[in-house]
Amino acid sequence: MPTDLLLPQRSTFDNTDLAVRAEKLGYDGLWLGELWGSSSVVELTDIANHTDDVALGTAIANVFSRTPAVLVMTAASLNRVSDGRFKLGVGTSTKKAVEDLHGMAWDDPNPVRRAHETIELTAAYLGDGDRVDYEGQIFDVQDFPPLNADVPIYHAALGDANKRVVARLCDGWIPHNVPFPDLEDEFAYIVEQMEEAGRDATIDVAPYVPAAVSDDPEAAKDTVRAHVAYYVGNGQGYERAVAGRFPDGAEAVAEAWHSGDREAAAGNVTDEMVEALGVAGTPEQARDQFRAIAEIDCISRPMVTIPSNADERIAERTTEELAPSQY
Repeated sequence: MPTDLLLPQRSTFDNTDLAVRAEKLGYDGLWLGELWGSSSVVELTDIANHTDDVALGTAIANVFSRTPAVLVMTAASLNRVSDGRFKLGVGTSTKKAVEDLHGMAWDDPNPVRRAHETIELTAAYLGDGDRVDYEGQIFDVQDFPPLNADVPIYHAALGDANKRVVARLCDGWIPHNVPFPDLEDEFAYIVEQMEEAGRDATIDVAPYVPAAVSDDPEAAKDTVRAHVAYYVGNGQGYERAVAGRFPDGAEAVAEAWHSGDREAAAGNVTDEMVEALGVAGTPEQARDQFRAIAEIDCISRPMVTIPSNADERIAERTTEELAPSQY
């Protein structure tokens, strides 16, 4: 099974140097997120020029800040400079990022509709069919030729409506903060919706696996706690995903975060939540935990995810100790 690495978004590392090292460690794919501070597109272009065979992807580019046409030109260009190694991972991001950073309307008409139309139109533009005409609630385009670029589209869907978008339109699913014991049931819903839509396709499942490795297991757990708290506190979709298994825990984390007490929010992430939502411990413990997640039937390419709050040593150890070369 392929093992991928999500490069940290905020760190002292040079992502191109880390990518070159990760390819040598045997990682099969490298993904890069994008929120604020740097462009995943620019960084992935540089990484493409310094690596040879490793797959590359965005995890994720949001569907608000680039039009489908810009996403398509970006994806086609990255696929070209990487010699066909690029995967386009998109998602809705959060209301906070969309409204307060990008200054766009989150509910116009709603984020799921935007995701659906963006992905549907992006797939048409990437295809090899007739000239593209599309009339939706958000996008209305006419008479442009597709670019004939073979780029798979992944969607970081959480709720049922967004998972239906995966079922109907996507090549892959990037779940995040879905408790791993519940992942097969969540994916079963996607399969059911594919069958209802009459779609015969294989969906690649590439979950974020928040991970922290340290000789001090508690330090590793605390790193994952802070990661979970950040996402639960910043996005209702993440809070709902965690609340599916931990309703009281998710509520406690969100309330503390919204009150401004980040330390209490992280402290409200219990050991049971850490175990269900990530990997944390000594190298041996973490490898056993990661292996158990990778063996979940529906998962096809687990993504080692270094929390942005991880210190430099934990980030380095995690990248090294969970690399395919260690197994």
